[in-house]
Amino acid sequence: MDAISSSFLSGGNLLLSPPISISRPPISTAIYSVLTEETVKKTAPRPDADSPSPSLPRRASPPPAIAKGSSTRRIEPSLPARFFNAFDDLINNFINPPVSPSVDPRYVLADNFAPVDELPPTECEVIHGSLPPSLNGAYIRNGPNPQYLPRGPYHLFDGDGMLHSLRISNGRAVLCSRYVKTYKYTLERDAGHPVFPNVFSGFNGLTASAARGAVAAGRVLTGQFNPANGIGLANTSLAFFGDRLYALGESDLPYPIRLTPNGDIETLGRHDFDGKLTMSMTAHPKVDSDTGEAFAFRYGPLPPFLTFFRFDKNGAKQSDVPIFSMNRPSFLHDFAITKKYAVFTEIQIGFNPMQMIEGRSPVGSDPSKISRVGLIPRYANDESKMKWFDVPGLNLVHAINAWDEDDAVVLIAPNILSVEHTLERMDLVHALVEKVRIDLKTGIVTRRPLSTRNLDFGVIHPSYVGKKNRFVYAGVGDPMPKISGVVKLDVSQEERRDCIVACRIFGPGCYGGEPFFVPRERESSEETPAEEDDGYVVSYVHDENSGESRFIVMDAKSPELEIIAAVKLPRRVPYGFHGLFVKESDL
Repeated sequence: MDAISSSFLSGGNLLLSPPISISRPPISTAIYSVLTEETVKKTAPRPDADSPSPSLPRRASPPPAIAKGSSTRRIEPSLPARFFNAFDDLINNFINPPVSPSVDPRYVLADNFAPVDELPPTECEVIHGSLPPSLNGAYIRNGPNPQYLPRGPYHLFDGDGMLHSLRISNGRAVLCSRYVKTYKYTLERDAGHPVFPNVFSGFNGLTASAARGAVAAGRVLTGQFNPANGIGLANTSLAFFGDRLYALGESDLPYPIRLTPNGDIETLGRHDFDGKLTMSMTAHPKVDSDTGEAFAFRYGPLPPFLTFFRFDKNGAKQSDVPIFSMNRPSFLHDFAITKKYAVFTEIQIGFNPMQMIEGRSPVGSDPSKISRVGLIPRYANDESKMKWFDVPGLNLVHAINAWDEDDAVVLIAPNILSVEHTLERMDLVHALVEKVRIDLKTGIVTRRPLSTRNLDFGVIHPSYVGKKNRFVYAGVGDPMPKISGVVKLDVSQEERRDCIVACRIFGPGCYGGEPFFVPRERESSEETPAEEDDGYVVSYVHDENSGESRFIVMDAKSPELEIIAAVKLPRRVPYGFHGLFVKESDL
């Protein structure tokens, strides 16, 4: 396929600026304040993944520093805070230092994974083509960006949420980067030091869990934080429903977000939908564009391990539907909907506290577990009509789409082949996009891979959520979580062959993130029906050779996903997770 060899920008390399040669020291865990663009350009080389990382230098105990860019004055830590900070240092340096590369901040935060400071609305330069009128609005992407440098183990999922928004209006673009002002972020910003434990990396083994649990309990008892106000990071994704934009993370409630006319980002608080939403909500709700409804769920380590619910078109939350037929805690990051059903997958990753006895994380894979797919009517009042189907070896972290087909349900999703590496060695993860068909009469489940390539972060035309679609746009892992390009798949093909019909590889040393499809706005005079792929695929892309980041716009109908516009960003945008485009009329 000729398109696979296409460069970052077709028709020549548009990375015109010479490489930036700013040296920077390796990341040090002895620093409290956030990494900034001026002090950090390149981290220490990543250690061999199969060897333990070098021991971390012991931290002296410098006075806490306020995160750069904050207008809050430094507050002198109280005596209990000083005591628990010292105890925390003892744990991080002696009891549970980050010996594995998967939780070593000098590895996890290397290169363009390193955090950046907030950026006020800043004008950008369009360096190639022109931004089409259909992009009037904002492309916003969420991702982890730790406010303070980690003092011990750190997982990629542990960072505070930061939104990178590109506000587009009449061909002009303005970039703004702001933290989601969660309870955790604001409390730690005002305190001048980390207060909350890192959930994904801080509880590996009984000793570490007991020690950090004791510190957390002590901080709660001495009034340093109140977990009832939320412990989440809001670092995963965004969703727009009920005429509101939300920043999401599955360990907390949604945080409403507002974009100002000049392109700035404001957090409006923590939203519990008039007290009807408790604890948490998935970071991947599904919005039915025909009805305006949003469908969501939450999961956890205590029964009911899964709870399904929905929001009406006005954003009012409806009653919970607890699902007790999922009888053990499972890692359930995403799901899908059809016009009739909600589709859940119980995969081989779950919660097992016994693993802490072996010094491992309580969240891990269980190779003896049989994966299942569950279907529940999407307007169900209880789980009485839920059906489960055994599907051995099916491990879905993300779902792309699903639809009803005769007496069957079809699901499109990337299947993780090496599920044991999902949380600890993402560079070893290989995901195959599969088409899964569940026959509701016979109970037979058939599966077909749509490509052999390592693909994830798949998206579709937003209007086709829950309906039969033809095209999928997915990121190429090289390796995960880095995305070296975007492919377009035609999932309607029945032949058993690779379904990739278009491809754009960004070029040597260039990596992006999740693509997003934006439909082209049609003229009122156009009478022919709109085609599903009539639109644009957008993404942030970073060039590790020059240190520069771009926003690129690709023609979704082009066989090479031709880049028709590129915006040079005023500073780099770190790699992140999920995003979306919100049109101007919704802002």
